[in-house]
Amino acid sequence: MAAAAIMFMQLTTAGCATTTSKGTSGAAIGAATGAIAGQAIGHDTKGTLIGAAVGGLLGYIVGNEMDKYDQAQLNQVYESSPSHQRTQWVNPDTNRSYTVTPQPAYTQSSGQVCREAEIIANVDGRPEKVKSTACRDNDGRWVIQR
Repeated sequence: MAAAAIMFMQLTTAGCATTTSKGTSGAAIGAATGAIAGQAIGHDTKGTLIGAAVGGLLGYIVGNEMDKYDQAQLNQVYESSPSHQRTQWVNPDTNRSYTVTPQPAYTQSSGQVCREAEIIANVDGRPEKVKSTACRDNDGRWVIQR
């Protein structure tokens, strides 16, 4: 799905913020993108609101907690980790740990290849769990959709 594209957009754009926090920027971008995706999928207000909420949460976590090292690790999981196999890493700079469990890739009716994953980020001793979907863009890069 478009999940991978959204995540990478959130990750790269959130890093460019100068007057607001990365988390705030990520949440705003995630909510907007999630709302668009929710409307496209659900075709109603409920879908839009759910998409905005999920996108905002994932955008906040990604924008606030993941740096380029973590983004590269996550991309590697989407690219080559076997389905249902947990991949773990600890960021040497932030000492935050992540556990990602990818699911099998699938092809949408549009032909776009997507993959879902469960991400557990251990931030300051608190586990934060989100489910994300990443899809390949036209250049073959994984982009987080939600």
